[in-house]
Amino acid sequence: MLLWLLRGCFAVSVLGVALYSFVFFNSEISEEAGGGLFAGLVAAVVVVGMGGLVLFTDLKEKSKDITTITAIYFGLLLGLLVGWLFSLAIEPIITSVARALSETLQQRLVSIGRVLITVICCYVAISTLLQTKDEFRFIIPYVEFSKQVKGNRPLVLDTSVIIDGRIADVCDTRIVDSKLIVPRFVLNELQAIADSSDKMKRNRGRRGLDILKRLQNNSKIELQIHDGNIGEAKTAEKIRVDERLVLFTKAIGGRVVTNDFNLNKIAQLQNVDVINLNEVANSLKTVALPGEFLQVRIAKVGDQPGQGVGYMDDGTMVVIEQGRNSVGQDVSMVVTSVLQTPAGRMIFGRIEARPSGTFSPVGPMSSGSYVPVAGTQSTVLPGSVVSPSAAVKSPSEPPKT
Repeated sequence: MLLWLLRGCFAVSVLGVALYSFVFFNSEISEEAGGGLFAGLVAAVVVVGMGGLVLFTDLKEKSKDITTITAIYFGLLLGLLVGWLFSLAIEPIITSVARALSETLQQRLVSIGRVLITVICCYVAISTLLQTKDEFRFIIPYVEFSKQVKGNRPLVLDTSVIIDGRIADVCDTRIVDSKLIVPRFVLNELQAIADSSDKMKRNRGRRGLDILKRLQNNSKIELQIHDGNIGEAKTAEKIRVDERLVLFTKAIGGRVVTNDFNLNKIAQLQNVDVINLNEVANSLKTVALPGEFLQVRIAKVGDQPGQGVGYMDDGTMVVIEQGRNSVGQDVSMVVTSVLQTPAGRMIFGRIEARPSGTFSPVGPMSSGSYVPVAGTQSTVLPGSVVSPSAAVKSPSEPPKT
């Protein structure tokens, strides 16, 4: 509301200046040489056109970057100052060279030289500051301005957490009130995965793009696609995406949101705060509970005899007993246990016929019900990375009575 009030005041001021210009040129020129009405109309149209151009630019560019605007303002002031100094130095030179000309021509040459030098200096200053706005603090020697972040710190999303998709569900709960930032190089990596020749990678990349579109359409959060240009990353164009993400997050004073265990360690070494979504999920109840039925496609065989390995849509590895002979097929399995670690989540189960073709959880039984077996946590050591090729043997089935 305050912004529209400011725009209204600006429009009224522009109309007032246009009316004054019309009256001024109409009265002055009509007294001297006639044709004052035409000159007044031209002056009013020029003033209104300039004001309309400013308003149109303001409405068109809704998302403005403070660093860009600051660079333009300081560049303009610096260019005017340097241009004025150079014009003072070049005025005697032009006067001495054009000594044979009349005084009027000398003054015109001096004026043209001043305007030309000022325009050149302004262009050079603004262009230089726009290209080096990330290192703008070096303009004033021995003085460095630190950005004061008001409110919550922004959250920088990694490729893994976008593909995972749970961040969209978390944002739907209104628990996230910080700005979400997706750097441009993360978006490019996600697009490269979506264009991969591998079908599994392609599906994961497309899922990530769908999740990103869902976040963008969510009115409860603010999502920004950032160019991700920082000074440290410019010096090494071949820098890895993980390291560049950490440097970018450190530069803007944000926090990394990821599922990558290695990226978590790299960020901690760089003193960058990390939110590991797997750790958040580990503190809550898991989605897949023992006794529930899932429909999973077995992708390959496991390391242990008789095991098959499949993956859910979010990339969670599922170890299935008696699934070696069903590779490449969609099977119905019952969950026997779920193993959640900071490195990821693993689901263990066995092929089981669905009662009446439904996916309802197994009801309570007097005996033989599937419960997690104690001691399965020892299959994955803390700090180790769970890889699909190193499938852990599923807990043994409790004896039936």
